[in-house]
Amino acid sequence: MKTPMSRFQIHDDLTAPEGSVPVLRGALATGGQLPNFLGALAGSPAALRGYARFRSELRRGDLDVPTLERISLAVAEHHGSQPGIALHSRTARQAGLALDEVALARVFKSKDERAAALLAYLKAVVESPGRPPMHLHEEAREHGWSDEQLLEAIAYVALERFTAMVNVAGDVPVDGSVEDTRTLRAA
Repeated sequence: MKTPMSRFQIHDDLTAPEGSVPVLRGALATGGQLPNFLGALAGSPAALRGYARFRSELRRGDLDVPTLERISLAVAEHHGSQPGIALHSRTARQAGLALDEVALARVFKSKDERAAALLAYLKAVVESPGRPPMHLHEEAREHGWSDEQLLEAIAYVALERFTAMVNVAGDVPVDGSVEDTRTLRAA
């Protein structure tokens, strides 16, 4: 059986370009594991720093973790990002989403009416060549999503699209598919 290989080198804190090392060490200090995506992105210090700053700011936002995981699952599925689907299926379950909600989120749906309204709006943002229909925007607002939350959700879609695009373009393997773990210690 052939081992999956990335088109991009998957770096760690010992092989990454100097400009990527502080970000990788920070990720290792907080998570203990280095996802293959971050290891691949480390090949460009500017891209890695930009990604880390964008994600950090969005973590301070108003959207809860189950909502972010629903968005992540939908975007990963839309782009066919196997690493994203695997990661967010796991983290969505940890955030309290049931298996049926994980499956629904992958197709921009939810049994929860409020979440479903947001996902329908975001599906149109992702799939429509122009602006999403006004009625979807209004429905999301009617279900209690504020402008701040809608803008944050769109920003999160952009971040997850970037992640999915790197995973797909680079044939980045699912975490754990090449080695049992990428647990590294900060030097």
